[in-house]
Amino acid sequence: MKMHLTLPAVVIFALLLAAFSTGSPLFFMTALLLVLLIVFGFISVWQASRTLTIQSDLSGKTVQRGDNVILNVVVHHHGLLPIAPILLELSATPDMPETKVRLKDAPGKHQRLTLPFHASHVGVCAPGVKAYTVEDLFGFFSVRRCPEASQGDLLVLPVVFPVEDLLFAPGDSGFETLARATEDVTNPSDVRTYQQGDALKKIHWKLSLRKGELMVRRFEEPVLPEVLVLMDCSQPPTWGHPGAEADVRDSLLETAASVVAHQLHSDHGVRLPLQGAHPVEFEKSMGLPLLLEDLARLDFSETDRFERVLLLETRRLRKVGSTVIVSARLNSNMVDMMIRMRRMGPYVRLYLITFTPDDPKLVPLISKLQQAAIQVRFVTPAPV
Repeated sequence: MKMHLTLPAVVIFALLLAAFSTGSPLFFMTALLLVLLIVFGFISVWQASRTLTIQSDLSGKTVQRGDNVILNVVVHHHGLLPIAPILLELSATPDMPETKVRLKDAPGKHQRLTLPFHASHVGVCAPGVKAYTVEDLFGFFSVRRCPEASQGDLLVLPVVFPVEDLLFAPGDSGFETLARATEDVTNPSDVRTYQQGDALKKIHWKLSLRKGELMVRRFEEPVLPEVLVLMDCSQPPTWGHPGAEADVRDSLLETAASVVAHQLHSDHGVRLPLQGAHPVEFEKSMGLPLLLEDLARLDFSETDRFERVLLLETRRLRKVGSTVIVSARLNSNMVDMMIRMRRMGPYVRLYLITFTPDDPKLVPLISKLQQAAIQVRFVTPAPV
């Protein structure tokens, strides 16, 4: 509890000195009244702060970027004496700084505050009451405390948008491959008894003679090449404005989510390794909802340079038919790594997140990629 009693104490001392010096009861009564006001203020703050409760909840815990959420705050205390309007400190979010709001005083009653919140950026935030301050009517005493119960986090998910179909090596387009062959005749995996309609070339003659019945070979189904999505999980380049940097992060996450979501409807598998403090690798069987949550919680804390990440991921390319790279930066080392990946077989597409696609520094790098048959797509970050 903070006490602002220096000035009142000086005034009381002066009044008492005047009362004893002049013998006037007026000065004494004035000093006594001021003491009673101080006691009144102490009791009012003490009662209210001990009985005050704050409940805050959001109209939704998981929303998409661009949605609106309502924050409801209910304040209640059982203090018998009036107090000054309660001061609420609202937590900072990616969209607004920490703010302070005063409530109208209503002793012993509920005080409700309804605040709209616009989810402008992907990520995890905690809009709500960070702390509150209880003061008496005269400003002698104040108590600042934090709510005991937390309102929980708000998860803002990336928004998926349409993307182009990816290119694959000839014969790896999915439906055509499945229509052409349902089994890999070069890779037998098991045997079973003959069934009418089985091709004679599948009969295992030596095993059939040994068992006294016809046995046929079973073969593994062909495995289509995967799509490997690589996103730069390091801190994005600075653009001199926090809002612009947040828009770049949103575009990185939403582009990666859109590419993966598009591939979930195809026959090809898809993988998206996410680096950082809590690395995780998404694969097709995990489903889109889990992917969006993982992306929303990404902290962009990867410390390795992205070209090194590309180098490490080349070990997977034997089973990869198409590689998608999502990044907000481009340099000569990254260009060399992408060309190397293209020469290893899979098609490569780069989604470059930038506000300046016509930057003269990018032109020779983009030209070099295109000469190596690498697709380049620009994504311009945009707020919602």
